[in-house]
Amino acid sequence: MPDGMMPMARACYRGVRRLKNQLLNRIDPPLLVLAYHRVTVKAFDPHRVAVTPENFRAQMLYLRQSVPLVRFEADWSNVRGPAVAVTFDDGYADNLHDALPILAELGIPATFFVSTFIFDAPDGQWREFWNDALERLVLGGGACSPRFQLRDDRFGRSWPTTTPAERLALHDELHRRMLKIGAERRVAWLEQLRAWSGAEARGREENRPLDAEELRALAAHPLVTIGAHSVSHSPLAALSEAEQRREIALSKSRLEELLDRPVEVFAYPYGSRREYGRTAARLCREAGFRKAATTLPGQVHRWSDPWQLPRQLVRNWDGHEFAAHLERFWDG
Repeated sequence: MPDGMMPMARACYRGVRRLKNQLLNRIDPPLLVLAYHRVTVKAFDPHRVAVTPENFRAQMLYLRQSVPLVRFEADWSNVRGPAVAVTFDDGYADNLHDALPILAELGIPATFFVSTFIFDAPDGQWREFWNDALERLVLGGGACSPRFQLRDDRFGRSWPTTTPAERLALHDELHRRMLKIGAERRVAWLEQLRAWSGAEARGREENRPLDAEELRALAAHPLVTIGAHSVSHSPLAALSEAEQRREIALSKSRLEELLDRPVEVFAYPYGSRREYGRTAARLCREAGFRKAATTLPGQVHRWSDPWQLPRQLVRNWDGHEFAAHLERFWDG
């Protein structure tokens, strides 16, 4: 297809999809599930996962004033009009300290999907998410050699790392590659990066995940539901079926052990179809989860697959921007 035709084809596709969704919404009022990760201020946010407390409060205030709010784990069969559910992924400490006070102030329920590797660090330490470790080690600006040599049986190569642009290229390529490998290889790559960068193993306080006591404090709030988000926060499609089963089942049992209550909902790490796949959806059902969330954009209808529910990712928009995006979310 000629280059000039691509934007026209995309616009046509979006128009057809929007018309289709508008027709479906007339048949069955849509429900939106919103996906957040962090509520904090980050000077550098390459993956756009942080919403400032100011913007988050404006977004939640708009929701409280404009649309019915439901819990993710609830039975939605009796919801008769458009509604919204709020969810968070990963398990950062700012979910408790910055997001929850705003949710509590406005009376908004939320589900927090938590990866369980963060609770199994050695005493006195905590583990950071691998994408945060990658950013810190590659883009942190410390003294290091002018090249990075990755040693790996299946993918090994060398990158120049003298300039900020070269480091950013290294970060972006390793991030893409790490989305396609399992946790063991990813840890080995990060250890090589630590040796190259000379950085300490401990991550930055600003990126600290919840500890066990903070998880319990979060879960104790009546507006909060805790869901599972795998053990290692790996894209499940990169793993064997046995590894996927372990990631799904053990994240459930570990959270139930920590909280002494059933954990019945799940969110796929990263959440696009190529990053979880049909096998993971089946395994979630077999593990006893009642619902599982993707990051596929779209609306929930009564015919939606409970183990592949779409969600709309929310960025660091102010209240006016959020309102405009929400209008577009309704039609997809």
